[in-house]
Amino acid sequence: MDPSSSSRPRFLERISSLLSHEPEDRDELIGLLRSAYDRSLFDADALAIIEGALQVSEIQVRDVMIPRALMDVVSVDDAIDKIAAFAVETAHSRFPVIGEGRDDVLGVLLAKDLLRYFAGKEFTLRDVMRPAIFIPESKRLNVLLREFRANRNHMALVVDEYGGVAGLVTIEDVLEQIVGDIEDEYDFDAEGDAIVADQAGRYRVKATVELATFNETFGVDWSDPDYDTLGGMLMSLLGRLPQRDEVVEHEGFRFQVLRADSRRVHTLLIERQPEALGEGG
Repeated sequence: MDPSSSSRPRFLERISSLLSHEPEDRDELIGLLRSAYDRSLFDADALAIIEGALQVSEIQVRDVMIPRALMDVVSVDDAIDKIAAFAVETAHSRFPVIGEGRDDVLGVLLAKDLLRYFAGKEFTLRDVMRPAIFIPESKRLNVLLREFRANRNHMALVVDEYGGVAGLVTIEDVLEQIVGDIEDEYDFDAEGDAIVADQAGRYRVKATVELATFNETFGVDWSDPDYDTLGGMLMSLLGRLPQRDEVVEHEGFRFQVLRADSRRVHTLLIERQPEALGEGG
């Protein structure tokens, strides 16, 4: 007999007992769930996932999308070698394909389709790109997730009330609101990769990077007894959790939040201001 099977009825009985009083609203339900956590009926990760699942119906696409200015796109007229190099540099699996500008999205290129080119087969970008899916900024995340699952899509372009492209959203962006940050093989994780320079002279930095590491890299001497990480420093400066796409300027540096959810900041885009560059030589 499976030892775990005997514990399941007891676990369900304890949950049922806890919920014997039917909650009248969401706040009361969350209160009951937190009470269950306090009584060790499940762990903190399970509580966070349940709360995240309840919250997605209240979050709109505009709150989690990648803003238009930060979208990595390819032009339909770009040379294939240039597109391939860009795909390697950014390490994304999907790219909006644009024509005249970012409002003129013609389709979506899957990075795996570039293998045809490298395999010596005929490759025409217009022929291999997939249809783009467009959604309004106001769409709720629970509805979008249901559509992603039903249509087997992983990315959608977000349009504003005037029909212009406001950004894009992926299924990963939605799932991270439920389960927290999802790191794949392309996310820089080790401390040595926590600060990555791009071709424009900016830096993509994990918010969890230690201040000592940041100080050593950028030649500054920031410290405070209240925080140890760069994300903690930004929270201290603002007095709250920074939001996605929010910009903070501090002592000659410009910090833009690239990735954040309702729990924490994940990734920052950092750029030295001109005066900081001058001071640093």
